[in-house]
Amino acid sequence: MTLLLLGEFENPEIWISALKTYQPELKIEVYPNFTNSSEINAVLAWMPPLGVIEQFPNLKVIISTGAGVDHILRDPNLPANIPIVRLVDGSLTSQMSEYILLAVLQYHRQFITYKTQQNQGLWQGLSPRNTANCTVGILGLGVLGLDIAQKLKMMGFAVRGWSRTPKVLDKINCFSGEEEFKLFLSECEVLVCLLPLTPETEGILNQNTFSALPQGAYLINVARGKHLVEEDLLNALKSGQLSGACLDVFQIEPLPKDHLFWTHPKIIITPHIAAKTIPACVAPQIIDAINKSQAGLLLNHTVDVSRGY
Repeated sequence: MTLLLLGEFENPEIWISALKTYQPELKIEVYPNFTNSSEINAVLAWMPPLGVIEQFPNLKVIISTGAGVDHILRDPNLPANIPIVRLVDGSLTSQMSEYILLAVLQYHRQFITYKTQQNQGLWQGLSPRNTANCTVGILGLGVLGLDIAQKLKMMGFAVRGWSRTPKVLDKINCFSGEEEFKLFLSECEVLVCLLPLTPETEGILNQNTFSALPQGAYLINVARGKHLVEEDLLNALKSGQLSGACLDVFQIEPLPKDHLFWTHPKIIITPHIAAKTIPACVAPQIIDAINKSQAGLLLNHTVDVSRGY
């Protein structure tokens, strides 16, 4: 049984060490340095190069190193009969919620304005905001969306969520489908995007979406760069329809050095670090998926390719 690390791995040795802690006999190779394509039984992937996965005739499972799988599904030659597994990990969920909480609180407690005043040498208190009157909208109510929705609610924020299909959550005002999208947006002072990237959600953060928000709303995008129409964001910031944005993901990564976002006074940029997989935390889940695939058992967290997640 051989596992291939395929794609963008900053430090493959850390992954190999973590996986062998739980299964020392597992043979692990790193693309492109593998010995025999017919020996590859499992692929652990992040941004795999196009057209490579189809080269392994005895492949049993494809495992994403993160919660998203759009980086795998973008391959037009992906084998149709091979299950794809995504990671559902407590450390990823905690990291994501921490990031979003920080971004929401920086906006809500006006730290962004206070930083500007600091640069100006200006000592001036701002009027406090009532947390209960601040509505945070969560686009996407999967594992990550549900966790942050509950944590924001516990802190006293008004929280509403939108998903493709109807959901019922305790003390969370839920909306679903295209017919309820604008109603959902109508009271969101802060909008958080946690949607999977699919053909239906690509470009969803656009002029129409921004215009349906209350004037002066704040955007947080921690999902995928392709959710955002960048020109529409710049126009919404210029007009005042949006008061600012915190962005962790971008159309092109790394963000080009001449990109307008770098110097925009109303945009906070982080380099796709909202939630990064810790190999030691997810190794048991990966080993479990490999072993179950070899034994022909039911896999956990498999992807519905038709939905894209």
